[in-house]
Amino acid sequence: MLEVIIIDDEAKAIKSLKWELENFCKNIKVLDVFTDAEKALHFLRKNIVDAIFLDIQMPKMDGFQFLDQLNKRDFAVVFTTAFDEFAIDAIKQNALDYLTKPIDTDDLIEAVKKIETHKNNLLTRDALEESLLANNEQRIKISVDGKLLFLEAAEIIYCESDGNYTRIYLENNQKLFVTKKLKEVQELLPTSCFFRVHNSYIVNLKKVKAYYKTDAYVELSNKKQIPVSRNKKSSFLDKI
Repeated sequence: MLEVIIIDDEAKAIKSLKWELENFCKNIKVLDVFTDAEKALHFLRKNIVDAIFLDIQMPKMDGFQFLDQLNKRDFAVVFTTAFDEFAIDAIKQNALDYLTKPIDTDDLIEAVKKIETHKNNLLTRDALEESLLANNEQRIKISVDGKLLFLEAAEIIYCESDGNYTRIYLENNQKLFVTKKLKEVQELLPTSCFFRVHNSYIVNLKKVKAYYKTDAYVELSNKKQIPVSRNKKSSFLDKI
């Protein structure tokens, strides 16, 4: 069963699309509908869906701005609009499909088939990832440049915050740029050997070669010197 939501500022358009989905498309359930994009955002932050049918031209927040508000998007996006000049922008947003109002029933059925394929591909991907990570707590999954990397924790020397992004420094002098905040990366790392010594840094404790008490910094295996926050000092010394 595919679970979807509809987002459109026009109640008539929502009613029409919902009716079409429920009467012409198999194995689909419309979980909710929204004329207010903000309420839809709130819903998506707390609920899992397989796809959203998203109008492009809406007051206060258009469809593209709506997607920019989401940190994570595991669902398919099908744009719905009365205008076809947005097609290129829709492609740039990695939309699964693009339907022009009034929506043709055959086009809608094809879009739903694409959603089903998208869901099956995600399930296959998740199963593969689970298999690769199984029984290996020292391996982490990181998404970089459109691909998934499976890193051994021992490869990582330290991680550095860069605003909403993180730079990960590896033993082979490679540097990865990750579209996750440092806090999100921290949640992926095994706590047994990684410690956040500073608001901007996480270090691999096994890579610490020296701690300089007077100036409160550590020297790592690659000679990099990382500051240790005053409020982290005691916990860090206990871990080390």
